Parts: sequence; C-alpha cells; structure tokens
Amino acid sequence: MNQPAAMGDFLRKRRAALSPADVGLMDYGTRRVPGLRREEVAMLAGMSVTYYARLEQGQHVNASDAIINSLAQALALTEVERKHLSDLSGIKRRLPKTTRNRPDQVRPGTKRLVDSMGSVPSVVLGKRTEVLAWNRAGHWLVASHLDFDAPDTASQRPNMTRMLFLDEATRSLYPHWRSEASRAVASLRLLSGRFADDAELAALVGELTLKSPEFATMWAEHPVENCMSGHKTLNHPQLGCMELGFEVLTMPDDSGHRILTYTAEADSEAAAALTRLHRLPLTLAPDVARLGDAI
Repeated sequence: MNQPAAMGDFLRKRRAALSPADVGLMDYGTRRVPGLRREEVAMLAGMSVTYYARLEQGQHVNASDAIINSLAQALALTEVERKHLSDLSGIKRRLPKTTRNRPDQVRPGTKRLVDSMGSVPSVVLGKRTEVLAWNRAGHWLVASHLDFDAPDTASQRPNMTRMLFLDEATRSLYPHWRSEASRAVASLRLLSGRFADDAELAALVGELTLKSPEFATMWAEHPVENCMSGHKTLNHPQLGCMELGFEVLTMPDDSGHRILTYTAEADSEAAAALTRLHRLPLTLAPDVARLGDAI
C-alpha cells in the first residue's frame, strides 16, 4: 500500500470533518468547501503551510513522533486515530523481507484454548481477517454453510471481511448489515496501516474495492476504529435472531492474531441457543431439518 498517499488521504478526511469552532477558531462566514483550511491546521500544529501541504500530497514519509502528536492535537484525533496516523507515517519496525506475506498459522496453544471454550463461540483471526481456526460453536454461529476444516488449508481459508461483503449467506446473517460493514471497514483500515507491507492484505483491499461498490464507498471515507468489544445482532438461519456481545482478545505479540468471542446474557434465549450450538456434532450437515432434530 502507498503509505504516504494513505496518510495524505487520512489528513484530508479529518481536516474536512472539522469546523473552526471544533478547534477553538473564529469562523468568518460561509466557506467554499467544508472543514478547516490547510493553513489553519498548520498553524494549530505549529508547522509551515508548505510542510503540511506536502504531507497531504503524500510527499513526506517518516514523520517524527513530534509531528504526529502535533497533528493529532490539531485535528482532535482519538488515541486510535493517532496510532493509525503514526502507522501511516512509516515510524514503525519493519519485518525482514524473508518473513513477510507467509501464510499465518494458529499457535497450537491458541487452538487448544478456543477448543476448550465449549459453548463460547470463538474464532481466531489473522492480520488479514482470515479465519485461522474456530471452535465448533464459532463455526456454526458465523459460517455453518462452510466446511469446518476450511481454516486448516491456507488457500481455502474463509475471510471474515470478504464474506461480509461478497458472500450472501454471511450478509444475510446480519440484519443491521451496514453498521456491521462499517465497523469491519474501520477495523481493516487500522490493520492496513499497521501491516502496510503485507501484499495479501493490500490485495484483499483491492479485490473488495473492485467487487463491492459499498466497500469502495466506505473505504474512501477512511474510517478508523479499534473494535474490541460491543454487541452484534445475528439472524441465524436455524436459531433465529440473537443479541450477542462480542470481545476481541489480541495476542500480545506482533502477529496481529485475535480471538473473537461471542457471549450472551445469562438465562437468555440467546444463551440457550449458544449452548445448543456447542452440542452439535461436527459431521452434521447445516440444513434446517437436521439441525432442528439435533437440538
């Protein structure tokens, strides 16, 4: 990915989203275009207009931490957005070329962990939002129409973001699809900044931009969000509509691996449904009649 260009795009989007009042400046009437002017951002950040303009034009890389912090303050960025801007600036550790873009593998300990979680649907995601592993309940909850063993082969691995935009079965799982899709794009933006040298991640963005006009529109807005917890509404094809909470557990290394878990309120219908998912045999075909018999 072209990080200087992405950085410039991010700065322009955030500048356009602010009004003078948002940053304590006087507003002297209607503006030809919305948002702050370049000179206003440069003044607030304590840098020359020429230097800031070059940043927006993608002509600078490796901006210092001081520059990033000044821009974050001037543009009222959240901590997540500031970290994303830092990733885009090029100030980060680069992996040796020999270790880049290899297919990820789930650690055996992580696989044992999700298998042991029983009725808690769990999915291990790689840095490209690909499924590295899932337990029985996780598989039946988010992708019962796919083979349980699909994550074991790199070339066949499901990708949660690709499925959300391009797979009708996955899309129909979310009654509030647009909200779910927006959250997914914002999370993918963070990953694209953190793993800027990953060719497969860049290829995923390119594929979705070409195949999904909805993705292309959302991506162009440059949203950024670290989606660590929240709620999802799932309209499961066999179990019906469920309100679930989710938590994302990030591995404490540079792998980008995360465990996505789903939970339900105690004694709720959703909790009972998750328990039934855990009891399903792996060999059961995912059709309504047989699933109904099993539970």
